[in-house]
Amino acid sequence: MEFTYQLDEIDQIAAAVLPLLAHKIVLLQAPMGAGKTTFIKALAKQLQITEMTSSPTFSIVNAYQIPESTASLYHFDLYRLTEEEEAYDFGFEEYLDSGNWCFIEWPDKTPNLIPDQHSTIQIDLVDTQVRKLIITNA
Repeated sequence: MEFTYQLDEIDQIAAAVLPLLAHKIVLLQAPMGAGKTTFIKALAKQLQITEMTSSPTFSIVNAYQIPESTASLYHFDLYRLTEEEEAYDFGFEEYLDSGNWCFIEWPDKTPNLIPDQHSTIQIDLVDTQVRKLIITNA
């Protein structure tokens, strides 16, 4: 599935994308500055999460409780990992096995830990205000 959208349409696109994700482990592929974190915030908003305010660049993972649910959303930014082994140190596999939403930026830092069954959101820059988004489910 493919979408092209203006940045001010991100909430509507997130609403359309969320039901198309076949898996709760979602990889976000995009160049730096393309809007991975912004799109995750829009997806979180669709899950009724309102307190999401920052990227977990320094903490690696931010956890959010989905309101009126026992489920959680985990937002990972793996950019700072220098070795895949570091993911074991913070329990990455346990998060992936939790059955909760796991949105992962820079998943190429942990290629051997990503489950075979996952969804991918590829974000491409068209210009400063336009993005092209491609969803695949593996």
